[in-house]
Amino acid sequence: MSHGAQSRRQAPGRLISHANEAISVQGARLSNSVFSPSTREHSTVQVFRYSAEQLRETGQTNILAAIAQLSPAVTSSPFGGIGGNGLNKTMQLRNLGADQTLMLVNGKRRHVDANFNYFQSGPNYGTDPADLSLIPISAIDHVEIITEGATALYGQDAEAGAVNIVLKRDTRGGSINLQNSGYYLGDGQAFDGNADYGMALGHDGGYFNVAAQISNQLSTNRSGNYPGNLYFPGDPRNQTASKDVQRIAGTPRTLLETLSTNTAYPVGDRFEIYNTSTFAHKDMVQAQTYRAPSNDTVVRAIYPNGMQPLALAQEYDFQVDNGIRARDFLGMQWDAYVNYGRDSMATHIANTVNPTLGTASPTTFLTSLFISTELAAGLRATKFFHPSVLPKPVSLSYGFEYRFDTYQVGAGDPASVMDGGVPILDGPNAGKAAAAGAVDKFGVPREAGSINNRGIYDGYVNLDLYATQKWEWTLGGHVVGYDDVGIHPTGSIGTRYNFSSRLAIRANANTGYRAPTLGEEAFFAETTYPTYRTAQLPVNSSWAKSLGATPLKGEQSRSFSVGVDATLLPNWTLTANLYRISINDRLFNTSQFGGSQVENLLATAGLPGVYYAAYYSNPVNTTTNGGDLATSYTWKTARSGTFQFRFSVNIGDTQISHYNATPALLAGMGLSTFNRTNEEYLLHSSPRNIENLTVLWNKGPYSIRVEEQRFGSYTWVASPSLQQPQWTYAGPSYITNLELGYDILPKWHVAAGAYNVGNHYPAQANAASRAALQNAFLYAGNSPYGFNGGMYYVKTSLRF
Repeated sequence: MSHGAQSRRQAPGRLISHANEAISVQGARLSNSVFSPSTREHSTVQVFRYSAEQLRETGQTNILAAIAQLSPAVTSSPFGGIGGNGLNKTMQLRNLGADQTLMLVNGKRRHVDANFNYFQSGPNYGTDPADLSLIPISAIDHVEIITEGATALYGQDAEAGAVNIVLKRDTRGGSINLQNSGYYLGDGQAFDGNADYGMALGHDGGYFNVAAQISNQLSTNRSGNYPGNLYFPGDPRNQTASKDVQRIAGTPRTLLETLSTNTAYPVGDRFEIYNTSTFAHKDMVQAQTYRAPSNDTVVRAIYPNGMQPLALAQEYDFQVDNGIRARDFLGMQWDAYVNYGRDSMATHIANTVNPTLGTASPTTFLTSLFISTELAAGLRATKFFHPSVLPKPVSLSYGFEYRFDTYQVGAGDPASVMDGGVPILDGPNAGKAAAAGAVDKFGVPREAGSINNRGIYDGYVNLDLYATQKWEWTLGGHVVGYDDVGIHPTGSIGTRYNFSSRLAIRANANTGYRAPTLGEEAFFAETTYPTYRTAQLPVNSSWAKSLGATPLKGEQSRSFSVGVDATLLPNWTLTANLYRISINDRLFNTSQFGGSQVENLLATAGLPGVYYAAYYSNPVNTTTNGGDLATSYTWKTARSGTFQFRFSVNIGDTQISHYNATPALLAGMGLSTFNRTNEEYLLHSSPRNIENLTVLWNKGPYSIRVEEQRFGSYTWVASPSLQQPQWTYAGPSYITNLELGYDILPKWHVAAGAYNVGNHYPAQANAASRAALQNAFLYAGNSPYGFNGGMYYVKTSLRF
C-alpha cells in the first residue's frame, strides 16, 4: 500500500492516544514532555489534529486556507479586505477575532505581523495577529487546533484557543509537490512548488529537516464597470470609452517564498540541543480604487485616461528558536530557550500622483515601513512525583519567560505627504487648490513615526493529577507583568472523567488576559478617497487625544466549556462541546468619527485635511456562546474499498453585553465610540455557523474525496457611511469540493480536483453597497469562501 493511501485512511481530528509516553503539563501547552512539540491528546481540553496528508487533500497550498476547509471552527476568508487588510492571511477561531487565537510553532509562541488591519472592511478589521501562512506547508507534520480558551495553560492570547504547527522530525526521505491551479473565468492562475527533506544527525535520534515553498499567484478581477462618465461632460470620448477599468475587487498578485529548518542533536544521554528557523519573503501587488480622468486628484497630463493606483508590499519575516533540553536532570525535565522573530513590511503606492506637485510628481511613493520584533528567553521544567494517596504520578510544570517586544513606524517619502502648492492644472476646477499627498495611500508623516517597546515577565505553574484511576484534573496559573499595562494573573481548572476507554466527559473554566499589541497602540495610516481623507490614529498620539482617546487596557476574559469524547463503535468516533467566552474591555477600533468639527480638531492638533478618523479602544464587553461537534465513521468493504464519512459543525454567536462610555468630547458632538456599523463589523462579518460533510473513498491506487460545506448567513457593510437598510445581507451558501487521485507508483501520487465545483458566487451587493464603492464590488466582499467562483487544480507528489 502506498504512503498516500495509508495516510488517507487516518481519521481527521481524531483524538489519538500516546499511552506509552510520559505525560506532563507545559506552561504554554499540555504536552507529552519538553521533548515533544505536540499537544497531549485525550487531555482535559479538546485537541483536533490534522495530518500533512489531510492538509494536502484540500488542494490548498496555504496552511490557513487548508485548516479552514478542514475545521468548521476556523474561518479564513480568501479576500482579507480592501487596502492594507488584504496584505495578510488571517484566521478566526470560534467566531472571535484573529488576534484572540494564540499561534504556536513547535509549541513556541509566534511573533505578530507588522501590518495592522485597520481598514473598515472584511473579517480582519481591527486585528494584529501572527501569520502562519508564512511557513512552508511541506514542513508541517501536523496541525493542532486547541479549541479551549485556556489562557493560563497556553499563553496570554489564547482567549479563543490556540493553533500549534508541528514541524516534521523525519530522519530519512522527503517529498516534492507541484500544483497548478486557476479559476473558471480563466484568471488567477497559480503555481506552487514545495519540497522537504529529512536526515539523521548522528546515531542517537538527532535529525535535520529542511523545507521550502514557492507560490506564484496571479491576480483575479471581479470588479464591476465604472458607473459614470470617465471624462468631463461633453467629451465625446464618453461615448466610446470602455467602462471596464476597475481592478480592486480581486485576489492580489502574490509571490511567496518560504524556507524552514527543524533540527535537534543529542548531547550524551540527557541533553539535546535544537533549532527551528523559518524565513519568508512576500511580494504583493493589489489594485486600489480607480480614479477617472474627470477626478481632480488625477494629473491628466500624466494619466490622460485616469489612473489605477497599485498598492505594493514587500514583507520579510523570520523567526529563530534555539534551545537545550534535558531529561532526568536534577530530577526533572527542562527546556531552556532563546527565540527571536521579526516581521517587516514596506508599502508603496504606484500608478498614482501627488496632485500638488503637478507634472513633476513622482508616480511611485514609499508610503510606510512597519517593523515588529519579539525576543523571548525562558526556562520550562517538569517534575514527576507519586504521592501514596494518588493512583498515578503527578506532574508539576513551572517556568518563566522574558519577552521584549518592539514596533517601529517608519515615515514615507516626503513627496507622499507634502503640499507642493501646485493647483489643479486643468478642467472646470483649474486654479483651485489640489489635494495634498499621494493619491489613495497618503504616506506616514514624519511626526507619526515612532519606535515603541515593552518588556514582559511571564511566570506559570501547572499541575496535572489523577484523583482516581479514571478522573483527571489540571490546575494552572499565569502571572504576567507588562511594562505598559501592569501585572495580570490568570488561572485555569480542567477535569476529565473516563467512564471507559470509549467514553469520557470534560469540563474547563478559565480566566484570561490579552494585552494590546504595540501595533494596535502605535499604527498610523491615511487613505485618500476621491473626495475625502481618512486616518487611523495611534491611540497615544496628540491627534487621537484631541478626539477623546485614553490609554488602552487589556482584555479580561472568562471561558467555560463542557465536552464529551466517545468511540461509539470501533470505527466510529464523536466529540462534542458547548462553550461560553466572555470578554470585558474588548479591544477594537472605534467608529469612524467624521464631520467638520472632527476635521477642525485634527487640524488644530497638527493633522490637517483629514475628514474621518478612528483609533483603537476598549469600547464594549462581549459574550460568545456556541458549540461544536465532529464525528468520523470508517467502513471497510470486502471488494469496494474503504469509505470514510466525516461530519463537523461549529455554531458561535457573539453578542455585546455592555457598552463602555463614549468620551464626553465626542458625545458632545453627537458621536459614539462604537456605533451600529462597528457592531456589525464585530458581530456579523463572518458566519455564525459552518458545517462540513466529507466522504473519502480509496481502493488500491484510486481515491476520491467529496466535500460539502455550508456557510451560515453574514453581513457585509461596504462603507461606514451606509445606514443599516443599505447593508448587504448574505444568506446561507453551499460549496462542493472534489478531488480524484491515483497512485502511479507506490510513492508517486497524482490528483485533479476543484474547489467550489458548482462555481457558486456569494450574495450580490445591493445598489447602495455598489454605489458606495464606485460599483467595484458586485458581491459581498467578506464572503468566507471568496468571490472568485470555482477553482480547479492538478497536482503531483513524489515521496522518496
